[in-house]
Amino acid sequence: MGLFWRVLIILPLFFAYVNGEHFTYPSRHPGKAELAGFKGPDSLATDGGGFFSGPLVVDNDATATIGNQGGTTEVTVGKPEDDTLVASLDNDGIRYANLIEAATTFKGSWELFLENGGVSAMHLILLPKINQALVFDATVWKISKIKLPGPPCRHVEGTNEEDCFAHSVLMDIETGKLRPLRLNYDTWCSSGGLDINGRLVSTGGFNNGSDTVRILDLCDTCDWKEYPGALANGRWYATQVTLSDGKFMVFGGRDFPTYEFVPPEGKKNTHQDVVDFNFLVETHDPVENNLYPFVYLSTDGNIFIFANNRSVILNPKTHKIIHEFPVLPNGARNYPASGSACLLPIILKPNEDRSVIPAEILICGGAPHNAFEKADLQRPKVFLPGSCDCARLDFTKRDSKWNIFNMPSARLLGDMAVLPTGDVLIVNGAKTGSAGWDDAREPNLNPVLYKFQTDGTSPKFTVLNPSNIPRMYHSSFAVLPDAKVLIAGSNTNPGYLDDALFPTEVRVEKFSPHYLDPNLAMFRQEIIAEKSDNQLKYGQKFTVQIRGSGVIDQQKLQVTIYSPPFVTHGICMNQRLIQLGILEFNKDVTPNTNNIVLQAPMNGNIAQPGYYMLFVNYNGVPCLRSIWIQILP
Repeated sequence: MGLFWRVLIILPLFFAYVNGEHFTYPSRHPGKAELAGFKGPDSLATDGGGFFSGPLVVDNDATATIGNQGGTTEVTVGKPEDDTLVASLDNDGIRYANLIEAATTFKGSWELFLENGGVSAMHLILLPKINQALVFDATVWKISKIKLPGPPCRHVEGTNEEDCFAHSVLMDIETGKLRPLRLNYDTWCSSGGLDINGRLVSTGGFNNGSDTVRILDLCDTCDWKEYPGALANGRWYATQVTLSDGKFMVFGGRDFPTYEFVPPEGKKNTHQDVVDFNFLVETHDPVENNLYPFVYLSTDGNIFIFANNRSVILNPKTHKIIHEFPVLPNGARNYPASGSACLLPIILKPNEDRSVIPAEILICGGAPHNAFEKADLQRPKVFLPGSCDCARLDFTKRDSKWNIFNMPSARLLGDMAVLPTGDVLIVNGAKTGSAGWDDAREPNLNPVLYKFQTDGTSPKFTVLNPSNIPRMYHSSFAVLPDAKVLIAGSNTNPGYLDDALFPTEVRVEKFSPHYLDPNLAMFRQEIIAEKSDNQLKYGQKFTVQIRGSGVIDQQKLQVTIYSPPFVTHGICMNQRLIQLGILEFNKDVTPNTNNIVLQAPMNGNIAQPGYYMLFVNYNGVPCLRSIWIQILP
């Protein structure tokens, strides 16, 4: 069966549509490269499809509008009447009284950052300190939109062929400057996470990359270091999670329902280091639906794992499943049904003393269990509607049940970015079909804002302004230090195709969420980096200095730290936002300058050691630019 699926992936049928509606693309991909080996079919399928062009249907919010218009009013958010929020957070003593934010009618704005990002962003992560976005896809295509700067080229495995295209780039998030990087071992559908020193440690991939561990250091001249054979099992479509001590585990992968700890650099695992994980056998549909499981470190040190429609708590020390939660109904959520998930903000009190800190997962979208079968294996293709469901679960409580509610529109292949304020941006993806080559239709062009906290009367969801670039299979994102969101990727084709229904996308956008309404600019504080602590020990007091005009009300301040995720295939590995407790607020240490005294998280279960972006939000508006802090073990 494993060989059968590999053949389907490597030799797919891919189709362009001649009878559907047409989307107008701006100029794209100047200097089109030769398509090395991957050509379109001679005859085109005519089984329908195309783009959704009807009006937006929004069940609890006004229809999104184009443009940057927007006004602001200041509103008080009192204790919420939202039952889900009260149940999950208020019982643990979190104060909601006097939380104040600036409201706006601004629906966000889009800007084209790069016409050609060089590589289609199948994988994307923001690297600490150097403020470079690392983008890579797969070596199997043997082509991209950017060449290596010179020899040596990659020798294609099993042939005498040379591949002189770059399949990985570092992208300066301010200037857009690209630096090509060399890869020898295939990263197709791999996994990753940042280590304590901010380096990317990436695992798995395809063929010669499936058992590879690769590391990228943070420097202007660093290139990939690759360690083939470091993993004992092949990890293709696997998920990597960071533990409380900074070590990594990697779960699953096609044909391997197991997990293992990632070995130290230069070391190799043996089969004795692999742990069989029957949960991944039990959750395997005929068309999988349990690849790229959602995996998060719980605040009690255990591991939460969601696959297909089931979820468990695993003790990583005893290797025992210690709890299973109720089944989440209405379809599958993992690849290739490909819903998306994120860990909701972890909220800490000043002088935190709770034995267990609540942690919630949010899962949205997905597809019916047979969606891949209908779209990929059936002829003519059938694109089943995706899911409109969202669901929340506090996995630190053993009696938790799923709280299910609807988002404004169906979505699969989407991404969930936790914003500096704790709200969630749901972006990218499609409304019908499945993951896979040419297996989805109706791009969902409108991002949706999910409000983490409401007063019980405000809508949970707000539909935001649309992009004009479909972001389908293999799209990705990164939250940036200036609180914008980098949006990239989308490739529904086995190669780089410019003439498909959904062409291989190398354009890169930036999205400015609601809080970047120009009318809110007065609330944006400046962090004085040289006067702020940036290396922390667990539980210690530390100070951040801010500068801004006007008198600052402490009740309107919020300080969050954010761990940049490794994003691929709708999964954001190790994305984590923590709201810190404010111990003191010292006004006017110099004119218009204030000190915030904070408490670092108490242990690595709450915040794994490593690098975080620290944001100061005032009136719900993020600071001009975050600073990088490092939490030391």
